[in-house]
Amino acid sequence: MQRLLSGIKPSGDLNIGGYGGALRQYVKLQHEYESYFFVPDLHAVTVYQDPMELHQRTRDIAALYIASGIDPDKATIFLQSQVPAHVELGWLLETQAHFGELKRMTQFKEKSEGQETVSSALFTYPVLMAADVLLYQATHVPVGDDQKQHLELTRDVAERFNNRYGRTFTVPEPIIQDIGSRIMGLDDPSKKMSKSNPNKNSCVHMMDTPEDIRKKFSKAVTDSDGEVRHDWEQKPAVSNLIEIYSVFSEEAISVIEKRYEGQGYGTFKKELAEVVIEKLQPIQERFHQIVNSSELDRILMDGAKRASETAGPTLLAAKKAMGLVTF
Repeated sequence: MQRLLSGIKPSGDLNIGGYGGALRQYVKLQHEYESYFFVPDLHAVTVYQDPMELHQRTRDIAALYIASGIDPDKATIFLQSQVPAHVELGWLLETQAHFGELKRMTQFKEKSEGQETVSSALFTYPVLMAADVLLYQATHVPVGDDQKQHLELTRDVAERFNNRYGRTFTVPEPIIQDIGSRIMGLDDPSKKMSKSNPNKNSCVHMMDTPEDIRKKFSKAVTDSDGEVRHDWEQKPAVSNLIEIYSVFSEEAISVIEKRYEGQGYGTFKKELAEVVIEKLQPIQERFHQIVNSSELDRILMDGAKRASETAGPTLLAAKKAMGLVTF
């Protein structure tokens, strides 16, 4: 079976964009690949995180993996910081990455813009991201539009290392989904749904109450013609809502368009809210059962052990290939 690795950074409250772009995929892909789903807590600290908040959010993401339907008996679920091989291989791969490559990373430009000081980790973390993937000899990585550049760097670093030291790493392929990979803000369809948006109605969080979800969708921007039609060029706001409906209902866009033909946006937005609520409620219930439980502790400890057993031989092979003394 081919192997897959992916993770969600615990740097804020997860919104439905994280469900559409990641969690929903993970639940499906665990049946098709040998899957490793981790919480990249080391990536979160490239910018300051309140320690207590980081601790809880890390548990929250892991709990959401399970609550959404990832089976810890089928997939390996673990925390990045619990597998030291990530950091060690990250350092080895920094010797292969080029300054110019890292300087061109779009996310670094965006996150550092206007900042008086920027940590060196924010600059080099794409190499740690490459180590995350290459440690497990992953054949495939699910990526959204904003991560394509980082996966290209991973592929370049792997090929550079293999050409210089002999074949050591699998060069991974991307998995790119068409619908739901990039859910946009409810107030502005040109910007990705984000917790940093000051407009609280722009973003639906995974833990929002039914009342809040209904309120946010009722205020979602649309357009003036009243036609529920999927057309990103002419109708981006409505297209975004249709894709959210498709993600949460598991229905084809054509089915949704036909259902609301001639009905206008009022009914469509009300029923969209109910579709999202229906999907989120059992996830929320399971989340609250497990998030601070010993069951989650056990799953994460077992996951770290399994991940280390897979990562260890890759790290050893890389060190040997580079000429480092190993025993």
